[in-house]
Amino acid sequence: MGRAETIHNSDWRDGFLFIGNQLALDFLNTRPVLNGEPMELLPDFSALLHWFQAAELLSARDVGNLQQKWGKSARAQHTLEAVRDLREKLRKEILAWEGGGAVHHSTVDELNRLMADHPMRTKLNTSGSASATELWFEPRQPEDLFAPLAHSTAALFANVDRSRVRKCDQCVLHFLDTSKKGTRRWCSMRLCGNRLKVAAYVTRQRMRAHE
Repeated sequence: MGRAETIHNSDWRDGFLFIGNQLALDFLNTRPVLNGEPMELLPDFSALLHWFQAAELLSARDVGNLQQKWGKSARAQHTLEAVRDLREKLRKEILAWEGGGAVHHSTVDELNRLMADHPMRTKLNTSGSASATELWFEPRQPEDLFAPLAHSTAALFANVDRSRVRKCDQCVLHFLDTSKKGTRRWCSMRLCGNRLKVAAYVTRQRMRAHE
């Protein structure tokens, strides 16, 4: 399979998968397995910036500014590598947490350090008579990209029912089950759900044939 942009369904947005229903899970899903092979969706700093844009965390102007100032720098490359290292550490942590395990102290310490060094900020938005607060961050340098990643992961561990967070039965993708019954077992109907339904149908037909 070629670049993800060639896949035309609503699970993909600008070449990235957004089926997690939670930012930290969408972050994990930037390394899916396609046709049996791992596919790195964050191969360079430019791709990382465009993932943030697709996730609606950066504007096109933010992406342009960061790319122009930092795109070829050692700091950008170091940040990319650190982000991918964090992703793989969180993948193991979230898998264990989904199974009922406690979050390791080292992970808690790392998230707290990242949130202290790269905090999210709060602003007030008003629309007519309605007001609401909104989290935001100021992307001045590559390392600032850790702010929403750390915050969303901490929010996942602290605020989300872990019984609703799971890895797809058929692939490596993770998701937060927001369905009413909470019995979803696949990442999405388009990617794996149809495969499961077809497999179940074939199994039923075989069983009936041997009755």
